[in-house]
Amino acid sequence: MNDESSAPGAGTPEPTRGLPPEQLPSVSGPLTGSPDLGASTPAAAGAADGQVPPPPRQNVFIKELLRGSAVTTILAIVAAMIVGGILIAFTDEDVRTASGYFFARPGDTFVAIWNAVYGGYEALFRGSIFNARANDFATQIRPLTNTLGFAAPLIAAGLGVALAFRVGLFNIGGRGQMLIGAATAGLLTFQLDLPMFIQLPLTLAAGIAGGAIWGGIVGLLKARTGAHEVILTIMLNYVALYFVMWLVRTPGLLQQTAGNQPISNPTPASAQFPDLLGPRFPLLDWGFVIVIAATVFVWWLIERSSLGFRLRAVGENPHAARAAGISVPRMYIYAMLFAGGLSGLAAMNQIQGSVVSGFDAFIDAGIGFDAITVALLGRSRAWGTFAAGILFGALKAGSFTMQASQGIPVDIVLVVQSLIVLFIAAPPLVRTIFFLPKSDAEKAAKARAKAAKRPVEPSNEKAVSA
Repeated sequence: MNDESSAPGAGTPEPTRGLPPEQLPSVSGPLTGSPDLGASTPAAAGAADGQVPPPPRQNVFIKELLRGSAVTTILAIVAAMIVGGILIAFTDEDVRTASGYFFARPGDTFVAIWNAVYGGYEALFRGSIFNARANDFATQIRPLTNTLGFAAPLIAAGLGVALAFRVGLFNIGGRGQMLIGAATAGLLTFQLDLPMFIQLPLTLAAGIAGGAIWGGIVGLLKARTGAHEVILTIMLNYVALYFVMWLVRTPGLLQQTAGNQPISNPTPASAQFPDLLGPRFPLLDWGFVIVIAATVFVWWLIERSSLGFRLRAVGENPHAARAAGISVPRMYIYAMLFAGGLSGLAAMNQIQGSVVSGFDAFIDAGIGFDAITVALLGRSRAWGTFAAGILFGALKAGSFTMQASQGIPVDIVLVVQSLIVLFIAAPPLVRTIFFLPKSDAEKAAKARAKAAKRPVEPSNEKAVSA
């Protein structure tokens, strides 16, 4: 055998000996771990030139899907439900009893935890979506109609808050706008004795107008004086509360005619929303259809109309909008008028649908503040707010069944609602919990943080002088 052929590097052509690795020709094939791409495709040609080929389209689609707000919202709800299940287990009496002898029979504790959590959420589903234990189909779907009935005022008020959010205004005056809307409708229309086709829309219009006027006051003060809308809406909430208290306690105004209780007269029968599916589903009426129409209107106004473009421009950057010739004060007034009118619609869903025996200063039932949560969960989009309102309506409808059948406090549902908002407000936390890919903004922020921690190297001149 030739000694020269067996020497190391004998198989390498003579001109390549002694060259640095980066100048050697690339090698591919099954034995090297990299496929023989050749040059048949642009990706192969790029790889042959040392460029990294782009990732497959399906990988990019999956990554963008996992980064999207829809997946983050769904996982935030799942995380809130998990924490809610832990609270249900901790507050269950059987779980506490079984945990007393955990080391003797640990299986009893796990069984009790499963029964508590499963029973609670099964009761939530049975009370809000479908009751499989009922005898007939109408009774089985009644929980769903209850959910839609509870969701209607939440959606209407949430749309008012969401619309203001899109214009850069934090409207937390839904309670006051609902109270003034109800009071306006009661003062102007409850004494009228008109046919239904006149009385019902007139009462509805009066309530919407009352809420719009009360919200418009905030917009006007914001536009003319620059006062902050949060302070204005908080103060006007109290003004509306005590004003309606005075109205329902004063004879001849809103106080019930035959009595001295602080409550208004019942809603006239001709002003009440008719049942949508009949008397077997009392909580679902035509007010829900009006709320759907309001959702379509808000979507068209914000996303498709020229006025909506100006409103969104002010919400994105009021200084740039002003430089483009948009009247920022006028947009503030328009936004609060629409927001107040939608809160007035929520009040009409109460006094024309759910509470027709008379109302007092607490007719809002917390809807004005729950609307903020609904708008945040819906990310200030019309249809997102619609879906969030239905979710919160389901939680409210199912909470009564949870308490009645399982003894779970209604406060657990309130905690779950709060946790949903907490997780929605912190998308990086949700991505960390479920190991989702980080967004480009989060990657950039992390890179900047690393760069800031990196020590600054001295310049060449200082190194030479040293």
